[in-house]
Amino acid sequence: MLYLDGTQAELSLREVFAQAGRIRRLVGELPTVEFALLRLLLAVCHDALDGPADVDEWADLWDDEHCFAPLAGYLDSRRTRFDLLHPLQPFMQVAGLRTAKDEVFSLNRIVADVPNGEPFFSSRQPSVQRLPFAEAARWLIHTHAYDTSGIKTGVTGDDRAKGGKVYPLGVGWAGTLGGVFAEGDTLRQTLLLNLIADDAGGGGNDHDRPAWRHDPCGPSAVTGRRPGGVRDLYTWQSRRVRLHFDADGVHGVVLGYGDPLPPYNQHRLEPMTAWRRSAAQEKKRGEAVVYLPREHDPSRAAWRGLAALIVDRVVPGQGAEAAPVLRPGVLEWVARLVTEGVLPRGFLIRARVVGAVYGTQQSVIDEVVDDHVAMALVLLHRQDRDYAVQAIDAVSDAEKAVLALGDLASDLARAAGSEAESMKATAQDRGFGALDHAYRTWLQHLAAADDPFDQRRLWQQQAHRTIRTLGEELLRSAGEAACEGRLITTKAGTEWLNAALAETWFRARLNKALSHPFTSPEPSGEADSVPASLPKVSA
Repeated sequence: MLYLDGTQAELSLREVFAQAGRIRRLVGELPTVEFALLRLLLAVCHDALDGPADVDEWADLWDDEHCFAPLAGYLDSRRTRFDLLHPLQPFMQVAGLRTAKDEVFSLNRIVADVPNGEPFFSSRQPSVQRLPFAEAARWLIHTHAYDTSGIKTGVTGDDRAKGGKVYPLGVGWAGTLGGVFAEGDTLRQTLLLNLIADDAGGGGNDHDRPAWRHDPCGPSAVTGRRPGGVRDLYTWQSRRVRLHFDADGVHGVVLGYGDPLPPYNQHRLEPMTAWRRSAAQEKKRGEAVVYLPREHDPSRAAWRGLAALIVDRVVPGQGAEAAPVLRPGVLEWVARLVTEGVLPRGFLIRARVVGAVYGTQQSVIDEVVDDHVAMALVLLHRQDRDYAVQAIDAVSDAEKAVLALGDLASDLARAAGSEAESMKATAQDRGFGALDHAYRTWLQHLAAADDPFDQRRLWQQQAHRTIRTLGEELLRSAGEAACEGRLITTKAGTEWLNAALAETWFRARLNKALSHPFTSPEPSGEADSVPASLPKVSA
């Protein structure tokens, strides 16, 4: 855990809830560990508090600094089910899980920060020999959430095993998601912001129970079982695991497949991801509407996908066409809180995005995504949409301006007789990098503005200056061949393309992309000045 004063500590579950108001955030070996642990804590909260049932109950929790006090008694009453080493019902494991040959495997199978086949890029080289019990518990929770797919050794009693092997059944449930959660200033705020009321999709029915209130799992899958709600889903047993240990820690593991869960059309149940409509799956499955989790693109900063986080949901079956993208349920819930006046419009949250990117038939984790977008809750307000619209359109401004920069790089390369696509991609990367901090800061302060349309114009001016400066740098470094130019073939015929013509095209494209943001000439000597409400970004 990371405290507000910057210190770190390893805490028990009881201590986490008792000190949640002093803790800044969870800290794990990987961001995906943090996401998996948060979901576990939310399952404990929902079950211990038996709710919240509605917005009013949630508001009472928000106002009560000691709202997590009941969790100590809850954890005490279920102490044996949270015992990592219990001989009959160990926490999130299967007692006596074994293979036909009684093999015990390396902890590399559950420790995800050991690069597959690249041990020298990890401090745990060449393998993980032993883990302390607390760290082993974190990786156990992470395994259920993010374990890779691939062929696994069959365990005794699993009827899916063929020739001692179980063939790929997919990654852990959280691994299918583009994880999203609302982060506050403290862990207490973060837990409450993501604690969705039962009447808003938070579960709460008789079948919605976390893993420790189900009967202990056996080695095989529970046929046909589906999550009863978020308590069940957040602790879904996607794997069968048994840790091997001695007095000094955990030294081995047995790992097999658990309960599979298909990702399609779980949008009414899973709140911690955006969703995308899949035409391909609709055709394949013969269903009118199919939604799949919207995974994160590690090459794309979170702010560029802002629309998927803040655009209102359109619910199929209510006389409207199903939306191509659904924002995450946790942000839908926060939108309700601000719309109903429970939280103020200017309250600032961070929309954290966390996810794993798998490679080679999902048998390895190639990358881990961790980013955030800080924004005021007015962007989620269901009735006042002006701020959200301007924020989304400002992203579009940036995209178009960067495209103009990429076209300039491409034109200069063509004028010099060079390869154009790589030059274009490099210029666009520079453009987005130059706008990244500026947009995040602009968005963070958008709610304080009286007129979001004026703020949009300020953003267009900032983007224009930044991209124009990068364009001028490209022109200065174009070289003699580009300045002289060459004859190229276009749709309209042939044309002599040189740096001068490329510059003319660039300025026209940039002005069009940003709606000619300067309505009057800039004062002499002020061409690179920046309005006080926006940050100066150096190219």
